[in-house]
Amino acid sequence: MKTERKLKTLIIDDEEPAREILRHYLRDHPSVEIIGEYTDGFTGLKAIQNLRPDLVILDIQMPKLTGLEMLELLDEWPAVIFVTAYDRYAIRAFELSAVDYLLKPFSEERLKEAVDKAVQRTGGPNAGDEVHGLMNVAREQVKNIERLVVKAGSRIHILSLDAIRYFEAVDDYVKIHTGKERYMKKMTMKYLEDRLDGKEFIRIHRSYIVAVREIRSIEKYGRESYIALLHGGEKLSMSQGGMERLKEAMTI
Repeated sequence: MKTERKLKTLIIDDEEPAREILRHYLRDHPSVEIIGEYTDGFTGLKAIQNLRPDLVILDIQMPKLTGLEMLELLDEWPAVIFVTAYDRYAIRAFELSAVDYLLKPFSEERLKEAVDKAVQRTGGPNAGDEVHGLMNVAREQVKNIERLVVKAGSRIHILSLDAIRYFEAVDDYVKIHTGKERYMKKMTMKYLEDRLDGKEFIRIHRSYIVAVREIRSIEKYGRESYIALLHGGEKLSMSQGGMERLKEAMTI
């Protein structure tokens, strides 16, 4: 008789009662083997990278890193079931993607249904496509950027906007310039421009978005171009359109 393969499963949720309910509901599930429980995004992310689970049951609202920020830092995704309290933006993202989610409080039957769907998807040629689709939809749901999470080697950094001096376009990536460090993140300048406060960050050129506080002076350079001199000594190209946006932001 063939033994059904069990999905190696991680539970990542900062609330002990929620983890206890998940343990209780899954204790006799024939397709699930719980291999670990974690209470925050940092330890959960490391566990996913080290243990390579088949399935992750993941809370969205967690300290340090949210569930979506965690997934953004992964190169490959396991099957994922999200659990969440009511969050209309998050739920909208789920409804526009194929990733399953559980709205707290949820029933044992609803969890079983989600796990059964995950079992069917796991191991297929497009197993990670649902999560990839969710990440794309979730990014579009964001209206205002408040911080950025980046990975540099094995380290994770949470960058507040106050720490960022300017952004630079580099192929399909954006280079984020802080005080002394530089970080690369796969995103577009258009995405940033649409979600940053236009009074604090200005698109001065197709290649640069600069924090207004960092601009020391502007020099004319040619007929319709300028050079922005930053407090750190950098000289960045500035277009006529960038100059107009800066004037508007500073109400010159």
